[in-house]
Amino acid sequence: MSYKPEPIDTSDVTLTTEHLKITESIARNTHEIWSTQRLGEGWEYGPQRDDAKKQHPGLVPYDDLPESEKEYDRVISLGVIKALLALGYRIETSSGDIQATPAQDNGNLSLILDSLKNSSQLNLSSLQQIRRETINIQPQMPDIYRVLGESILNLGEPLMAYDILAEGLRGWPKDVRLQQLTALALARSGAAHRANAMLLQLVESGKSDGETISLLARTEKDLWEEASDRSEAKRHLALAAERYKQAYETTGSYYPGINAATMTLLQGKREEARAIATEVRQKCLGELAPGKSSRGDYWLLATLGEAALILGDSSAAEDWYSQAVEMGRGQFGNMSSTRRNATSILQHLDGDLDLIKKWFQIPRVAVFSGHIIDTPGRSTPRFPPELESKVYEAIRDRLLKLDARLGYASAACGSDILFLEAMAELGGELHIVLPYEREQFIKESVDVIPGSNWRERFDRVMERATEAIVPAHYNVGEDSAVIYEYTNRLLYGLAKMRSEHLDTELVPVAVWNGKPGGIGGTATAVEYWQQWHDRVEIVDVESLLRSSGSTKLTASGEAGVTNGDSPESEERSIMALLFGDVKGYSKLKENQMSPFVRYFLGGVAEVEAKSERKPVAKNTWGDGLYYVFSSVQDAGLFALELCDFVQNTDWAEVGLPEDFNLRIGLHAGPVHRYINPITKTVGYGGTHVSHAARIEPIAPPGKVYSSREFAAIASSEGVEEFACDYVGQTPLAKGYGTFPTYHVRRRRVS
Repeated sequence: MSYKPEPIDTSDVTLTTEHLKITESIARNTHEIWSTQRLGEGWEYGPQRDDAKKQHPGLVPYDDLPESEKEYDRVISLGVIKALLALGYRIETSSGDIQATPAQDNGNLSLILDSLKNSSQLNLSSLQQIRRETINIQPQMPDIYRVLGESILNLGEPLMAYDILAEGLRGWPKDVRLQQLTALALARSGAAHRANAMLLQLVESGKSDGETISLLARTEKDLWEEASDRSEAKRHLALAAERYKQAYETTGSYYPGINAATMTLLQGKREEARAIATEVRQKCLGELAPGKSSRGDYWLLATLGEAALILGDSSAAEDWYSQAVEMGRGQFGNMSSTRRNATSILQHLDGDLDLIKKWFQIPRVAVFSGHIIDTPGRSTPRFPPELESKVYEAIRDRLLKLDARLGYASAACGSDILFLEAMAELGGELHIVLPYEREQFIKESVDVIPGSNWRERFDRVMERATEAIVPAHYNVGEDSAVIYEYTNRLLYGLAKMRSEHLDTELVPVAVWNGKPGGIGGTATAVEYWQQWHDRVEIVDVESLLRSSGSTKLTASGEAGVTNGDSPESEERSIMALLFGDVKGYSKLKENQMSPFVRYFLGGVAEVEAKSERKPVAKNTWGDGLYYVFSSVQDAGLFALELCDFVQNTDWAEVGLPEDFNLRIGLHAGPVHRYINPITKTVGYGGTHVSHAARIEPIAPPGKVYSSREFAAIASSEGVEEFACDYVGQTPLAKGYGTFPTYHVRRRRVS
């Protein structure tokens, strides 16, 4: 168990014919208000959304919107109507105007959002849209950040939730609820140490309420699971049990109670655990009594399932868990927390772990790669246009069979867009990574077939996307294959990180003709996936061609997600980049320069000489360090070795400031290799080097920070020696922009 929200129940709300009739009017009015606000902020119509140019395709009269957009607005409007009715409002019409009149003064925006988040018609994309529009309108309300952050957290996106909650904390730094939810987002994203430190600080400030103590206990449980040292693991487990018991005694609430029972059981104190579970079970059954409002509460039902499991009644556990899963459909984050506890209990009791798969079916995460649709006159066909409907059906059927509802892909015309459309049809999430800037990508990889509608379809899937990522600002060139390879690595890494957060399976899916191809293409992606997966789901283009009766055969020779066929340039490759900088170097006195060179630079040279992680290039200037490695594993471990050296040296003893310390930034991306005409040495340059250089200045002294790209590639390559904990959207140095940032720390490996 984890945090238990207190939602408003809208299950008994009945929509009348009159309510359905006014849905269109509410949708129309909402669109007009939104358009007026955007126009007042200097936005104008554009064929696709461009935040930099302030252009948006939705800035047209409501009647001119595509039917799909109107339907989207109607769905949101129905959710608003249900929320208003649940809060005691009456919906009245007067002279064509629609008014919501409170039957009692108990409604505000945060309560409406609290109701909306429980609507089965809302998903992550909908909540993100509500976030964008609502926070712009009502920035003075911390409730908005709480409710939206919590809603997105429940849906299983702790990183997105963290960004919203951190934004709220900047405005309300002392808001306890925001601090609690931020810590929960950190814990669910794997940053247990940061969450634990944040909650300890909250407790030390005098906030020892049951919720804070319960969350602190949860982080102790996380640290217990991470610990490889037996005595350390035992200490964290004892602390988790103690904290949960403290919260239970303080509040009498069932959710710290059931966690106290579980942690006590895992300590080997079975009878005490059963006693607590029995008591909690009675409390929950009392809440389910006729007339109680908690009958539809996910956490109440999940608690009864966990209590039954501790008491040895797997049949009752299955019944309660089934009800909870049905009630919490789509709340992947909550279900993942519940499943984790159930797994720990069954492991401790030597139970049947196959029951977990039966009880908790969290949808799989799918990462995708596939052929672009053949352009007119293509000499080496791979995906003939006449196969489009068959490929779409094959993708959709495969996703249905796999129960994959969280998709990661690029968005080129052909297979990519078909995958995204199929995922959208199934109500799934769309996570898109573009190899380079949107406009150029459209020109090179989308709008390439005259008279086709791929551009419009691209705009639709981009608008529906939960997130769309462009990893760096650069143009495609003759060495574009390495950029597509980089994109494939990022897609796989991001998808893997998401599957690990949800504790669900990652499934690679490809539309492929089964033939070799160029670097960055589908064949290379499949080959890469097969290193980590016994089974890669293939939609076989050749097989579909044969079943259609066509005599046209597909050919090899692809070069990624665009219609180009250029080979990878020898001058560009994916490298890991390290920048280091000494805190306070500019304040060193003249007599400290000699010890700096001898003990710091000399010490770094010693670390490098002893390290198994060898750079392919290096440079230094003043206090600055610059290293290039061929793998993120080598770069990350070398960075941590440097930190160990600095932390374990008594700098005052060698004549340097006592607080002498090092900041390190890490990034990974395609870089240009060249011979410097002046120094005659090998150098690496490009936009990714500039990006890496902007990370180091924002790292705290003694810490290693990395980009999202570095963290994703580390995940894609199965690096186990270190972890990348999410820090949040962080402004980089010199106004370079705001980017997702991670803290790299050593992981305890048992």
